[in-house]
Amino acid sequence: MRFSIVAILLSLLIDPILSAQREEPAQRSTTPEKVIIDSDIGDDIDDAFAVALALKSPELQILGISTTFGDTEARAKIVDRMLGEAGRTNIPVLAGTPTHATNPMTQRPYGEGGHFAKSSHPNSIDFILDQIRRYPGQVTLIAIGPLMNVGALLDKDPATFLKLKRVVMMGGSIERGYGDPWSPSRGPEPEWNIINDIPAAKKLFLSRVPLYVMPLDSTQLKFDEVKRAYVFKQGTSLTDALTLLYHQWGQQTPTLFDPMTLAYILDPRICPVEPMHIVVDDKGFTRREPGPPNAQVCLRSDSDAFFHLLIGRLAAP
Repeated sequence: MRFSIVAILLSLLIDPILSAQREEPAQRSTTPEKVIIDSDIGDDIDDAFAVALALKSPELQILGISTTFGDTEARAKIVDRMLGEAGRTNIPVLAGTPTHATNPMTQRPYGEGGHFAKSSHPNSIDFILDQIRRYPGQVTLIAIGPLMNVGALLDKDPATFLKLKRVVMMGGSIERGYGDPWSPSRGPEPEWNIINDIPAAKKLFLSRVPLYVMPLDSTQLKFDEVKRAYVFKQGTSLTDALTLLYHQWGQQTPTLFDPMTLAYILDPRICPVEPMHIVVDDKGFTRREPGPPNAQVCLRSDSDAFFHLLIGRLAAP
């Protein structure tokens, strides 16, 4: 009888624990991840596809979309219209400090068309710091542009910056530079998002924030004619926006560097990471050197799985 009583008591104590353990993964999977996207949308077309993938991913709670590099207000107006066309005007749009830039913003006319554009936007730095303070340890910063805003965050309040859950960035070149993935590698070279603010990149890699890096090695994904045609023919408000932005971009085959950051967050198996010690040198190279890891880096991605995810999401009603 004493044995039976002990067994019953143990059952009463252990069953709730086991039940909670069984329910925990399901509970995590249904809680959207809080993200802020920091983008130089308006030059290359890949930023627009990254934003579109985020909008079509219920796993993400987009706290805000921030713009960086050059005319940040013009970039913010492009985001305004994309969100308006997609029926997501509830997402805040922020503008970073404008900087000098000589490259043409090919998609500027899209934002200046008078659709949904706001006359001005709140400051990116203040907004991002406020969101980190509100949700310490919960916010993922997705950095898919030059790192001016990241550097400004670290300058203004490094202690709050370290309360980010993580930074997931597109940037750097570890073993391979620009060029078709099937062509012979010319070796690493300075990458756009790094070289446009080398001091900010150095600060980020020294910051001790959890850092996940999608470099040129794993992000040169060609969005060929067949894939484009399938997405563009869907005729949704979002795919129509992408179609228009693509034609304003004015080139033929996009390389979808930036969406890999979103794909990694949604399914880490698409771009497996490995720990590395990365040093940013004065020329903008991101060099792998001996030392304790300061970043998790993806060198090789699954392009088939990436496009299956991207096209499936964008083509969904």
